[in-house]
Amino acid sequence: MKAIVYEEYGAPEDVLELRDIDNPEVADDEVMIRIRAASLNPYDWHFLRGLPYVMRLMIGLRKPRRAPVVLGSDMAGQVEAVGRSVTRFRPGDEVYAEVGIGSCAEYITVPEAKPALKPANLTFEQAAAVPMAAQTALVGVRDQANVQPGQKVLVNGASGGVGSFAVQLAKTLGAEVTGVCNTRNIEMVRSLGADHIIDYTHENFTEGNERYDFILDTVGNHPMSHNRRVLTSKGTYGAPGAGGGRWLGAATQQLKAAALSPFVSQKMVPVNDKPNKDLHYMKELIEAGEVTPVIDTTYPLSKAADAMRHVEEGHTRGKVVITVAEAD
Repeated sequence: MKAIVYEEYGAPEDVLELRDIDNPEVADDEVMIRIRAASLNPYDWHFLRGLPYVMRLMIGLRKPRRAPVVLGSDMAGQVEAVGRSVTRFRPGDEVYAEVGIGSCAEYITVPEAKPALKPANLTFEQAAAVPMAAQTALVGVRDQANVQPGQKVLVNGASGGVGSFAVQLAKTLGAEVTGVCNTRNIEMVRSLGADHIIDYTHENFTEGNERYDFILDTVGNHPMSHNRRVLTSKGTYGAPGAGGGRWLGAATQQLKAAALSPFVSQKMVPVNDKPNKDLHYMKELIEAGEVTPVIDTTYPLSKAADAMRHVEEGHTRGKVVITVAEAD
């Protein structure tokens, strides 16, 4: 099968390669999925670059231990075959999942517990854009902040992958939502349901007079003390940390939030997704029209290096998606 692989850490254009590799074999408790589309996340950048360096203690100091590594963590496709003990799926089922690594390939095998049935009203490309970003946003908005109707929520980076889902999820919970983005993304963020827009090219939200019950900070571009100034006294600050390039600031914010939290009245929390825990819930929201994935650009599998570079630049509108195979 064809797959995008790398054997060394480095820039996408230097280390990513389209290669023929062996098809996976299906264990008794696994399903084989023919991947139709994959999406890329800043998470994938960490593994590709081997950054931050402390990660290499786990995945390999000079190069990945389990090379070649197949790029990608999110996917959508069709079940091709099932193991003997599998009962939840059958060949032909359309599914989506966060697989960790391996989504930029024609086939993958995963434990039966990982996939969920894909939302019926989404294409494979749209469905592939959902798992990691949507579940990260959900953990922040629903689980960490416990957002309630009428509360004020600010999403810094509202036009990105996690941010675009966070705006919509906060609205489903009845919040008054402020989205922070640049000028070109104002209308897009407003279309997601944001009640207020702050254009960061003209205004610094940490200098305003408004106070928020929850700030989801996907960017990490302001000092923690400035973020705390615009939180209510019992408010929550959440930082998703799986970022790359410019998002290393967000990863740093995670550490600061965890260290500061025991000493302040406000709740300062890292926000990490719970892989595949809420895909059934997201399916219900999407099919009900409450949430819609935003796709920035779609690339063919052969252009995965360009796609990863686009993600690395850090200004995507929603998600970057790779088409792996056309549906029959």
